[in-house]
This record gives sequence, structure tokens and C-alpha cells, in this order.
Amino acid sequence: MAIFLNENSKVIVQGMTGSEGMKHTRRMLKAGTEIVGGVNPRKAGTKVDVDGVSLPVFATVAEAIAETGANTSVVFVPPAFCKSAVIEAIDAEIEVAIVITEGIPVHDSVTFWNYAEAKGNKTRIVGPNCPGIASPGKSNAGITPADITGAGPIGLVSKSGTLTYQLMYELRDLGFSTSVGIGGDPVIGTTHIDCLKAFEEDPETKAIVMIGEIGGDAEERAAEYIKSHVTKPVVGYIAGFTAPEGKTMGHAGAIISGSAGTAESKKEALEAAGVKVGKTPSETARLMREVIENL
Repeated sequence: MAIFLNENSKVIVQGMTGSEGMKHTRRMLKAGTEIVGGVNPRKAGTKVDVDGVSLPVFATVAEAIAETGANTSVVFVPPAFCKSAVIEAIDAEIEVAIVITEGIPVHDSVTFWNYAEAKGNKTRIVGPNCPGIASPGKSNAGITPADITGAGPIGLVSKSGTLTYQLMYELRDLGFSTSVGIGGDPVIGTTHIDCLKAFEEDPETKAIVMIGEIGGDAEERAAEYIKSHVTKPVVGYIAGFTAPEGKTMGHAGAIISGSAGTAESKKEALEAAGVKVGKTPSETARLMREVIENL
């Protein structure tokens, strides 16, 4: 099994005809993802040839769902238009909207997040500013490389795209059930806790890697959730142990207030919940190997 994305997922790409959308549509197809079309109102009714695969372009997400049965959208729409694109996906009640776009104004993210909630949370938003979801051997929706790991018993949830790739590569011989890049913006749709809950319920996920970073309190809240609700072993890594004080670092959400949000405070909260926390990605991979060996 996998969480949120599997071999039965039918994927559309909002913004498929743009340069980034086309590049990653090509890559996702090569990974075996079932892409059934794209959405661009200005090119509706046309077809795009992608390495010999003819993909229809629809005017709206609702039309794409009606014609193809799509249940997942990957959004490559530029930041200025992304709010409208996500709201359109929510209105169409697509099951999963994976928002890859970086640089979306926080106010826009708040708007479509609240809109989804007001509509009953029928659409799971992943992102924005994320690498997407990869279920090795089943489907790959986003920008995560498909050839760095195989299927296996580890579930991974991460704020960081590059650290996602590194952990997947370092543990490639063990493999992953699903990797979910949730993004590093201050406001995101799917959280660490959402993924922890799904991995806990997935029978094929035997252990979980959780990658966080400095700023905010998401990891502390995840630690509380793990303590009360997660029975599977969790290994963690917090990016930012060596971040210089007072510097703005990386993701928009990596903002420290006083002692709250530091790598050390997050590490302490996770360890208090029984999570083994690595000081480096490689140490985190080693800790996961020990966990798998002892299962």
C-alpha cells in the first residue's frame, strides 16, 4: 500500500503546457505515473504530445475530472495565479491537490486553505512549495526523482525537498512506501501529523522518517502526537542545527522566536516522545537502519 498516492491514482497537471509543467510531466510519465491530461483554459481542446503520449488539455479541473476520472492534480501554475488554480481544484472536489509552486504569497495560501476547510476538506492540499508525493513502484506526482529509491517499508514526511531526496537515496536499499514532501512555507495544507496518522494506519509502512527544520512549532506538535498516537518507530532529523543566530534561513517558515523553534528544542521534544533524532542526514539514515534491523 501507500498513502495519498498509489497505482490507481489518475493525475492531471495544472499548468502542464508551461515549461516546468511540461518538463515534469515528461519525467512523471517516465516514472510510470498515470497522467490523464492537463489544465490550461487558453489551450483547452488541444492535445499535447509528450514523448509519444497524447495528453488532452482541458479548460477546467472539473472538466478534466468528468472526462478522465482524475483524482489527483499537480499544480505548476505561477505564484500570481496559483490561488485561483487551487480554488478551482477545491471546487471540483479533486481528492488531492499537490501544489509545487514556490513563492505563493502567504495570504493566498491562507485563503485557499480556509476555502478547502469551508468546503468540508474534500480536497487534500499538499504544499505549497513542496516536491510532491512519491510512492515508489506505484506513482510519482511532483518533482521527486523517481530513480533514487525503490519500494519498501519506510514512510517519509519532510519539510525539505533536498533532504527528502538525500534520505531516500541513503536508504535506497531498504526502500519506501511513500515519501510526502509537505513544504516549508508558514502555511501548508498537509502537516507532519496528517502524514504520521496515515503512516500509522498503513499496514505496509513499518517505520517512519520525519524531517523537520528550525522555525515554528510543527515538530513539537508532531512530537505530542507521536507520544499519544503512533506505535511504529519514528526517526527524526531537524535541519538547522548549525544555523547562525539571527539569520533568515532557507524556507519562509524557518523563523525562530526566542528559544522556540530552535533545532535543539525540537530535538528535545521529539526525543521525549521516543523519537531517535540524528544530528546529520547520514546519522539519521544509520538510525533508521538500526530500527529496521530490530523489527
